Amino acid sequence: MTTHAYSGLELLDTPVLIVERSGLLHFVNPACEDLLGISHKELKKLTLYERFHNNKPLRNAVQMALDHAGSFIEHDLELLPDGAEAIHVGLTVTPIDSPPRLALLEMRPIDQQLRIVNEERHLLQQQANRELIRNLAHEIKNPLGGIRGAAQLLEHEIADRPELLEYTEVIREEALRLQHLVDRLLAPHRRHVASDVNIHEVLERVRSIMLAEYPQNLNIRRDYDTSLPLLAADKEQLIQVVLNIGKNAVQAMKGSGELILRTRVARQVTLARKRHNLALKLQIIDNGPGIPEEIREHVFYPLITGRAEGTGLGLTLAQTFVHQHGGTIEFDSRPGHTCFTVLLPFGPDQ
Repeated sequence: MTTHAYSGLELLDTPVLIVERSGLLHFVNPACEDLLGISHKELKKLTLYERFHNNKPLRNAVQMALDHAGSFIEHDLELLPDGAEAIHVGLTVTPIDSPPRLALLEMRPIDQQLRIVNEERHLLQQQANRELIRNLAHEIKNPLGGIRGAAQLLEHEIADRPELLEYTEVIREEALRLQHLVDRLLAPHRRHVASDVNIHEVLERVRSIMLAEYPQNLNIRRDYDTSLPLLAADKEQLIQVVLNIGKNAVQAMKGSGELILRTRVARQVTLARKRHNLALKLQIIDNGPGIPEEIREHVFYPLITGRAEGTGLGLTLAQTFVHQHGGTIEFDSRPGHTCFTVLLPFGPDQ
């Protein structure tokens, strides 16, 4: 069979390719070129198995189909192209000759479905988080009024000892600060104050705060796309998002390491079930020890933390604020590399 015999497959929207048992490519249609981001000429320079790092499941699927002369299906197969991001596909392998020598591979991208499922899961998780935080905040709020009242009474008793008044002032100020925090926890879904925000001004503000706190061994590298448009967003909430993620990273590195603040544009993305032509892709990357395996599935839950001194509220609030802006927040972590990715829509007019 020659390549022109497959010309009808070129019109399919489904990515397909035809291979021998050895992985030698006979045909690749344009949809498959788009999926893998490689031209058919480049693809054919290597076998199919040489093209992907984790090729064993792919090789097994082809061999099973040819050995049994029947279709073989993988519902979720991860492909790792060299130098590119992982691709999740549903795979169907079908022998197309007899005796079986060639196999037709149909690849159905499922990244979008996985993203939608994750979004739904995060929304349900956020609702549970919100209820837990509100209950916690109420428990904290009740004694705060008593602490402030007691501090005021104590001030009257020691009015003739001004050297002690500074301590009661600290008590009142700290109680007031906690009151403000509790108010935010009780009403995290307040309508945010939207204005035109330059994301790089937000990042520079966070960068200066963290460098002031960790001036010695922390390197914060900028990797900005300065051509990005303005965001319609609540600037203070965005500062809190980046600061919470950044501080977690720096504390995990014990104040010594490298943090990268990266901005890029993402095109044609679906966020909160809405399609956007342009979105901000903000990444906060560190070279610390990584998020402990045992808490990765629950890292956005309140009170979940990998540090004994941590509160476990920073990432929960960051997720809440990102969702308020119609965006998503995800992470990838391994020892030496943790990357939080925030996607935010620029708006319907962009």
